[in-house]
Amino acid sequence: MAVPSFRLTARAREANASPSVSLEKGRHRMRAPRGTIKEAPLLASRRSQPTSPDRNNLYLAVLVSLLAFACFVCFGTAYYLYKFRWSLSIEVGSRHANELFEVIAVDPHIESCPQADLLQGRYLSYLPHSGFHNQRIALENALTLSHILNRTLLVPPIRLGSKPLRYVNYDSLYSFVSLLGKENLTHCSRTAPDVPLPPECLDYFDHTLLSWEWLVNFKAVRDRQPIIFRWNLTDVWLYDCLNISSANTHFLKDSGRYQFRFVDDDSPLPNVKFSENLNVDTLVSIAEPLLQIGTLFGSSRLHLSVPENRHIRSQIRESMVLTNPYLLRAAELVAMALGDSYLAVHVRLGDGQFRADGPTKARSVWWSIVRDELGIPVADAVAFEHSVGESIANLSSFPDPSMDILQELGISNSSLRCRRGYHTASHLAPLNIPLYVATDVKDPAAHPDLALFFHTFPCTFHLGDFLGHLDILDHLENLYDGLQLKPFLIPFLDAMIVGKANRAIGTPGSTFSTYVTDVLWPKYHGLEILERG
Repeated sequence: MAVPSFRLTARAREANASPSVSLEKGRHRMRAPRGTIKEAPLLASRRSQPTSPDRNNLYLAVLVSLLAFACFVCFGTAYYLYKFRWSLSIEVGSRHANELFEVIAVDPHIESCPQADLLQGRYLSYLPHSGFHNQRIALENALTLSHILNRTLLVPPIRLGSKPLRYVNYDSLYSFVSLLGKENLTHCSRTAPDVPLPPECLDYFDHTLLSWEWLVNFKAVRDRQPIIFRWNLTDVWLYDCLNISSANTHFLKDSGRYQFRFVDDDSPLPNVKFSENLNVDTLVSIAEPLLQIGTLFGSSRLHLSVPENRHIRSQIRESMVLTNPYLLRAAELVAMALGDSYLAVHVRLGDGQFRADGPTKARSVWWSIVRDELGIPVADAVAFEHSVGESIANLSSFPDPSMDILQELGISNSSLRCRRGYHTASHLAPLNIPLYVATDVKDPAAHPDLALFFHTFPCTFHLGDFLGHLDILDHLENLYDGLQLKPFLIPFLDAMIVGKANRAIGTPGSTFSTYVTDVLWPKYHGLEILERG
């Protein structure tokens, strides 16, 4: 894995330079001018005598000591530069090469205990699992619950990767979560490509850990309530940093994904999904310093009726908007290339039930945007749908788009070309609008479940059409484990581009889509994020 080049500051170059000492020049400075002072006979006689072996040994010992000290200084300097290499400025090798970026992707105090002012004595902890958006929902619930209970929340890092940590019962999940860290495995990222990976490194590159503060702005949350970002998820950290053991911990151990629901009133609620209701007033009375909960995933996990509690949850949800400057820059470049009035859809097809129900999910999104958003008559929509399975000749017979039609459609990038000929019939003109398809499949244009979009909308695009706009992400490397971040950030970028669209449609039942349409899109358009749950 290539390591980005970096430039040392003037101070670093001075610190790197080894001071040279000239013994010969020192002797000349100490020597008097010739012929000025006559040497005494006794001194002359001593100079004529050969050097003793003891004095030779002394000179040799001094020389060895100087060489050893110089080696130590060089080694120490090299180690310092390697250890703190990411605190230096890194020049991005792209069209933005004139700009310098600080690549710090983790909490700089990752190994330390929290500051004394954060030690409030009462804490709440939970077990994260599943993909990013399930982790985000669990964090929203945890922040809300900890605020209501007046406890300091211990926030775990985000786990990103192609193999999410799936939910299991409390005891098993607790064991898995405690092993999330990559401590003592940093040698994995430095293994040469032609060398077989050690057994402990086999899944090292499948996932990475990030601080929540690297993706979203937590300032408003910090101003409202105390939180501690906890990277070490072991019992040892709890004891060493908070003086908490299992003896002074209150456990809420779930045996199923939907066991506990938390409520703030005594109104009877049907347990359609959750098997038990726990009133927050009961939790307030818990005396142990740590309240340890299992899963907190689920948009309906907290059933809140008190207006103040619902308001707190809304504020926390607004804080979950992606604000990372690298992602914002890349998303803005793509949005500018698509124009001022493009549409966007998020079609989740790559995993689980969404893969199994791919045709149905994609068709639902397609119908929503064609009929509900653009108002295409049902008969024409049905005709398009049938043409994909039978013949698409009638959709490819139109002339290629000209520059005039591209400008009329609001496509500002002259290098961008529509895939098909535009529709000339006036009642089909709305379908000529640029459509951005965000999805989790590798080749969207060739995926059969997405054929409806590409054959209905002549100007359909996906992230692969804008690779030149993503250069800013190429040199981001996680200081925590040495992995390049770009592959893990692509889903976030897709979401942000959809959020910037004029109108956006998501996949039913997808937490990812819900986040885009209910959080990102309103926030990017200056609208209020509506309360739900």
